[in-house]
Formats: sequence, C-alpha cells, structure tokens
Amino acid sequence: YYGNYAQYFEVGRVETLRTLGMSYKSLEDQGIMLPVSHFSVNYKKAALYDDLLEVTTKISEIRGAKIIFHYEIKNENQEVVCTAETTLVFVNKANMRPIAAPDHFLALIATYKTND
Repeated sequence: YYGNYAQYFEVGRVETLRTLGMSYKSLEDQGIMLPVSHFSVNYKKAALYDDLLEVTTKISEIRGAKIIFHYEIKNENQEVVCTAETTLVFVNKANMRPIAAPDHFLALIATYKTND
C-alpha cells in the first residue's frame, strides 16, 4: 500500500539522526521541530506483502532552515522498489517560524558527511 511508504521514510530519518547521536526528542526538548514541507516519491516496482525491505536514507543538503533527505527502498532481491525525497524545515516550536539549523546539529552532520 503506497501510503505506508511515508512511514518507512520517517523511520529512516529517525534512525539516521539517531546514528548521528541526535534524536527528534532532543530537538523538541530544545524547542526545535522538523515538519515536512515537501515529499516526493518515485515508485519503480511493487513491494509485496511479506517482502523484506531495506530503506537507505541519506542527508543530501542542509541550507538555511531546510534539510533534504533522499531515500531508496530495495526488496530482498536488491531491486529498487522506490526512491524519494523529503524536505524538512527547522522551526521554533513556540512560534512555528523557520530557524537556521543549530550549530551542534551542523557539527554532527559534518561528521556524517566525512564518514559517508
């Protein structure tokens, strides 16, 4: 079901941030939220019930208040099922206005980029 893919991408984002040592909860505790402002997906092949799927998530760009994630989902035969992109925006939780990515977050991303 195509509606499930958004959940797979969210798990990919959460786990990517966790790998970096950052969590959505820690950002929210700092008064920062990351709502999705753009979501696009390109379906290439049907995923079937009980398929084991592998979600690869990469942070491709951080510019100002925006962070862009790219995804690829493969089935157990290593066939690409779909690719996608989401843009999220760093916002102040109190007023929901865009803010620049926090410096400590950028430092973590710099480590991620060099180890990618």
